[in-house]
Amino acid sequence: MTLGQSAHERLREKILSGELPAGTRLQEKTYADRLGVSRTPVREAIASLISEGLVTRSSGGVPTVTSISVTDYMEILHARRLLECETARQAASVNSPAEPLIALRKRVEAFLAGPRPNAQDHVRLDDDLHILIARIAGSRLLTDLILNLRLKTRMFDQGSIPARFEPGCREHIEIIDAILARDPGRAEAAMRLHITNAREAIINHIHRLF
Repeated sequence: MTLGQSAHERLREKILSGELPAGTRLQEKTYADRLGVSRTPVREAIASLISEGLVTRSSGGVPTVTSISVTDYMEILHARRLLECETARQAASVNSPAEPLIALRKRVEAFLAGPRPNAQDHVRLDDDLHILIARIAGSRLLTDLILNLRLKTRMFDQGSIPARFEPGCREHIEIIDAILARDPGRAEAAMRLHITNAREAIINHIHRLF
């Protein structure tokens, strides 16, 4: 990993965890000092973050952590539902090795059986499952699109709805089981329900706040 890639990973994690909230200005010198690198790797990292949509340039040209509005979040979830329902259907239609999905199912079961995992571990499993399904479906383009959209939803919610933990895990198990059963219709329906429920939970959470 180059210094630029390392700086990108570190800054991206700070953005996704909320340590660098929306509107934070990313001055090259400031973050070069904080990360212990020169300004060139930070410049490269910021360029990558801009291409991912996690950072935008203000009217003055200063890189700033992107603000994801409620409307943006709902549009992203709508796009994810369209794309991920299709990848779930495709994943259930191909004859792929079962072991990776079985291993993820065991991780989900362990979450349900044991102490609740921290937000980082939960997000990692969630990402691993959704990206694995896209990869099983066999489309590099869909995988890249879904990964990018998931990054943006993480900026918004950051694990802020604990009540979704158990239902979300059980929905994941149903998605996995449908794909393992090679049932495209069931897999598509399970994914649609999962993303719809996430959307409704966010809406209800926002209504409670205001």
